[in-house]
Amino acid sequence: MASAAEQLASNLNFSTFAKAEDLKKRLWFTLGALLVYRLGTHIPLPGLNPAAYAQAFHNQSGGILGLFNMFSGGAVQRMAIFALGIMPYISASIIVQLMTSVVPSLENLKKEGEQGRKIINQYTRYGTVLLGALQAYGIAIGLEHGNGVVVDPGWFFRISTVITLLGGTMFLMWLGEQVTSRGIGNGISLIIFAGIAAGLPTALAGTLELGRTGALSTGLILAVLVVAVLVIALIVFVERAQRRLLIQYPKRQVGTRMFQGDTSHLPLKLNTSGVIPAIFASSLLLLPATVAGLGNNTALPTWVTSIVAALGHGQPVYMVFYAALIAFFAFFYTALVFNPKDTADNLKKHGGFIPGIRPGERTAEYIDYVLTRITVIGAIYLVFVCILPEILVSQTGIPLSLGGTSLLIVVSVTLDTVAQIQGHLIAQQYEGLIKKSKLRGGKRGR
Repeated sequence: MASAAEQLASNLNFSTFAKAEDLKKRLWFTLGALLVYRLGTHIPLPGLNPAAYAQAFHNQSGGILGLFNMFSGGAVQRMAIFALGIMPYISASIIVQLMTSVVPSLENLKKEGEQGRKIINQYTRYGTVLLGALQAYGIAIGLEHGNGVVVDPGWFFRISTVITLLGGTMFLMWLGEQVTSRGIGNGISLIIFAGIAAGLPTALAGTLELGRTGALSTGLILAVLVVAVLVIALIVFVERAQRRLLIQYPKRQVGTRMFQGDTSHLPLKLNTSGVIPAIFASSLLLLPATVAGLGNNTALPTWVTSIVAALGHGQPVYMVFYAALIAFFAFFYTALVFNPKDTADNLKKHGGFIPGIRPGERTAEYIDYVLTRITVIGAIYLVFVCILPEILVSQTGIPLSLGGTSLLIVVSVTLDTVAQIQGHLIAQQYEGLIKKSKLRGGKRGR
């Protein structure tokens, strides 16, 4: 089966794509949904003074607001109706995943298959509403504390802001689900991808302008571009890298016939945690600077300003803590999403075993041993990809808007989208082969 799929994938070409009418409809639907999302990032929140807010955002752009602005495609900078973006949904999803590991009832739901997954998804939506409402109210209070940012502060502004921002988040959640079911898949990831990719042309034009004016040398810009290409190649290689464990199934007898045992592989990704460790680490490190910037800097104690300065971008302390947090969350999130004991129990239930390893507890220990070793490599890879842009910015002064976290998201989503398209094309070829075989069978019957 795998060899047939690989052979079909190698035969994919433009003529196959031209015949895939269903895939074309899915692509057009996806592009239309992303266009709606981009339009929403330019519709401003009512009741704000644009000039005062622009100044306030400029003062806070180096904190966590800058990170959220990157994920929202510039909606935070414009304080648009999609300023919350899809982050409350992602946060709720992570919280629910954490709870499935510690709450027995949720853990049982997780094992119930499709029906349990639907209930967990519903809990995730409820969590999104709760987190979105709290964050929207916090934004409304923060805007009112700004110097002339809100034209008419009060409860009417707060309630309207909560309804508008929460409605924007829920609409994006619904839009992402529609892209997943009616588009090419990965709807939530594509929305984040569209937000990040929207800022790339402006960032590239700004860098080239610095080169034209002589602020940056042409050789330095070319060197950074070469490094960026090499890093992208590294991300592609590692994100597709797997450690495959050989799984064997015993011989089985059906009637008087003896069937040879099958073999398969258990794939373990080199970077099981994905981009989550980088997002968590960035959010935690940017939080002190954001909280300190919300108040009056002159009233802060000296030790607080010293900590905030030490945790600034490009500082050695920031680099050390950033790398340590990424490594910690890489192991933590891997342990959260992959349970070796459950995997070993499923293998034992279906009669599968790893050659030379006793089924059950010994298999779980072996899988955990292999997973721990490859997670070390995955954590080193994440630290390298995320720290390198910080070093380049601090040493060269090039304003890299595409940091390690955003670069990981862009490349990973691109790889997943290409895989989804190839999957649709393979399904299209399978359907064509089935139709041809039916036609041949009908002609022979005549």
